[in-house]
Amino acid sequence: MGTLGTVLVGLAILVGLAGIIVPILPGSLLIWIAILVWAIAVGEPTGWVVLGLATLVYAVALVVQYAIPGKRLNRAGVPGRAMLVGGLCGIVGFFVIPFVGLFVGFVLGVYVFEIGRHRTHAAAWESTKHAMKAAGLSILIELAGGMVSATLWVVGVVLV
Repeated sequence: MGTLGTVLVGLAILVGLAGIIVPILPGSLLIWIAILVWAIAVGEPTGWVVLGLATLVYAVALVVQYAIPGKRLNRAGVPGRAMLVGGLCGIVGFFVIPFVGLFVGFVLGVYVFEIGRHRTHAAAWESTKHAMKAAGLSILIELAGGMVSATLWVVGVVLV
C-alpha cells in the first residue's frame, strides 16, 4: 500500500475515533473496516495479524461496552426500557436539534420515562443521572477499544 492509501486509512481511523466521541457514525466499525482495507491492501502476514488483533479488541469492546454499564443500571434499578426510550428520543433529537439533539433527546427521553414510572422528580432525576453515567462509560469503553485498535494499526504500519 502506498503512502496515500496509508494516509487515507489513518484518516478513516481518525474519523472513526471522532464518531465514537460524537456518536454520529459507527466509529468502532469504521475503524475495523479501515484496518480490514489496509490488511487486504498490504497482503502481508503482519497486516492479517493486526486485523485479527483489532477484530478481537473490537469484539471484546463491543461486549464490555454494554455489559458493564448494563450491570450498573440494573443495580441502580433503571430498566432497559428507559435506555431504549432515551435512545429513540436521542435519535429524534439528533434530527430536530443539530449537534446537541442526540444528548438532549436522550436525557429528556430517559427523564420522561422515569417520571412516568416514579412519579417524583427526585427519583426520575436520579435514574436519569445513572443513565447518563452509563452512556458515558459505554462511550469511554468503546473509545478505549478504538484507541487500542488504532495503536495496533500504527504498529502494523511501522512493521510493514
